[in-house]
Amino acid sequence: MQTVTLSDAQMEGLRQIFFRLPDVRKRRGKQHPLPAILTVAVAAVLTQAQSYAAIAEWAGRLTQAQLKRIRARFNPRTQRYVAPSEPTLRRVLQGAHVEALDAAIGAWLLGIAGFEAVAVDGKVLKGAVREDGSQVHLLSAFLHGQGATIAQKEIARKTNEIPELRTLLKDIDIQGKVVTADALHTQRETARFLVEDQKADYLFTAVKGNQRKLRNRLECLPWGDFPPQR
Repeated sequence: MQTVTLSDAQMEGLRQIFFRLPDVRKRRGKQHPLPAILTVAVAAVLTQAQSYAAIAEWAGRLTQAQLKRIRARFNPRTQRYVAPSEPTLRRVLQGAHVEALDAAIGAWLLGIAGFEAVAVDGKVLKGAVREDGSQVHLLSAFLHGQGATIAQKEIARKTNEIPELRTLLKDIDIQGKVVTADALHTQRETARFLVEDQKADYLFTAVKGNQRKLRNRLECLPWGDFPPQR
C-alpha cells in the first residue's frame, strides 16, 4: 500500500476546507462528521484507492491517533474513534454537492502545491452519454508538471469551451501565473480576462483558421529577428 505524504498541517487544512462545506444530510442517523468522511475519502484516493470498498478498507487501517487527528467519530461506549464504513462513504459521496466539493479540493491543492503554470484543456469523456444521447464534454484546469486537476466544469450541450474558460478560472487565484490553452482559446476576451481580471499571463499555443486575420498578421512578422524560443 502506498502512503499519503502529507504533513499534519496539510491534513488539517484539508479538514478545515471540508468543514466549510454544507452538510445536506438529515439529522437522523448522522453519526460521522462530514469533514472526517471527506478527508478519509481524499486521503484514500491519494493512495490509489479506486472504489468505495477500497476507501473503506483503507479507513479501517487507520490508527486511533490518525482517526483522532481527522476528528473522526468518537464512540463514548467503547472509548474509541470509529472510521466511516463503506455504506456511509458511499452514501455521503454520492449525495455530496459535486461542484462545491470539487472547488474545495482544488483550493486545497493550490494551497499545498508550488506551481507556475496552469493548463486548460477540454476532453470528451468516452462512454459518458447524457439522456439526450450527446457525449459529456469536460473543461479542466490542471497544474503543469504535476497533472493535478484544480478545477473542472461540464460544458453544456448548447455552448462551447470559449466562454466557459472564464467561468472555470474566475474563482481561482492565478495571479502572477501563466495559463496555457490551445488555439480555440486564442480570443481577445479570454486574453483580457486573464490579464486584467485575474492578473495572470497567458500562452496560447497556436493561431489557426479560426483567427484568420490575426494569423495573417503574425505570418508577416520577421520571426527570424526574435525567435519564440528566445
